[in-house]
Amino acid sequence: MIKEHKKHRDIIARLKRANGHLLKVINMLDNDVECIGVAQQLHAVERALNEAKKALIYDHVNDCLQDGLDNKSVTSKSILDEFKQITRYL
Repeated sequence: MIKEHKKHRDIIARLKRANGHLLKVINMLDNDVECIGVAQQLHAVERALNEAKKALIYDHVNDCLQDGLDNKSVTSKSILDEFKQITRYL
């Protein structure tokens, strides 16, 4: 069983916020709203997604990778490899 990360609820909230912004962008485009307003909403979508991604990565490092080191359930090399792999997405 995969354990839930501590911040998953926060990440879900961020993604729902991004989804709301994205739905607003689509509505704005359907209604021919000025481009500046659309760009502003797209920027909000981008920021919300980036913040969700960072929260997920930081939580993974602080929770899963740290637990692996603390419990000696995996090797330091595999922890380092996983750390390198996930930080590519920052």
